[in-house]
Amino acid sequence: MIRFGSSGCGDAFCEECGKANLLKVPTFIASKGLNAYEYSFGRGYRMSSELAETAGQKFKENDIKVSIHAPYYINFANPEEDMYAKSEGYLRTGIKMLRAFGYADHLVFHSGSQGKATREEAIGLITKRFQKTFDTFEEEKLLAGLWLCPEAMGKPMQIGTYKEVVDLCTINSHLVPTFDFGHINALTQGSLKTKEDYKMIFDYAIEKLGKERINNLHIHFSKIQYGEKGEIRHLNFEDEIYGPNFEPLMELLHDYDISARVISESAGQQVRDALIMKKYYEKLN
Repeated sequence: MIRFGSSGCGDAFCEECGKANLLKVPTFIASKGLNAYEYSFGRGYRMSSELAETAGQKFKENDIKVSIHAPYYINFANPEEDMYAKSEGYLRTGIKMLRAFGYADHLVFHSGSQGKATREEAIGLITKRFQKTFDTFEEEKLLAGLWLCPEAMGKPMQIGTYKEVVDLCTINSHLVPTFDFGHINALTQGSLKTKEDYKMIFDYAIEKLGKERINNLHIHFSKIQYGEKGEIRHLNFEDEIYGPNFEPLMELLHDYDISARVISESAGQQVRDALIMKKYYEKLN
């Protein structure tokens, strides 16, 4: 089934629950009518397995599926072999944290940045390293029941157009895209306006990966301010300038009957905006 949730809890949690406390999050998210949650380790893995296990049980009791965002500094395009080893290590640790949470199955990560290489060189290196990394993970039987989700990015020097992400996902059957539609819209200077604009992206993904895998798609959604160099900052649904609008996406997900996970990344209002999307989608049924 399609699930809606938030990345973090934003302003609402602070207002209702006070100081940050992961063990309070499952009940809070469930009370808002949501059934998914993304925990960000963007600045590093700073949580014990014991806390993850305790929190994971509470998420399971409330039927809230957990996703994890790996550290932002993963970069499979870095030419240094020791930096590649670190990036692979961050994925390994992310997999361990998914297992610790238990009721968790999506690991979102950034593929890499172009740096001084040409784009073709960077993509070639990422492709080679993805093949090596995921072949190793398969041999070690690390991936059963999990989805690793390279993210579509919002700046030109980052590797992560929607086509690049989909093409990278052809490397292994446990790879599925994270379509961050705010990023895609920012990178393409506001191209997402109609259902047809979203349809083009989904049709490419289904053609390359098949409908069954796309049913496990991970989606980030927020409105994002952008400039000539792409993404500037996340906004919330009050914005009437930058977009994109969520309604055409919800309509397409309904038309295609895709059981994606939709995570709101709105600035401060991610819980409220996730619920707005959920209610709109439910009215389409």
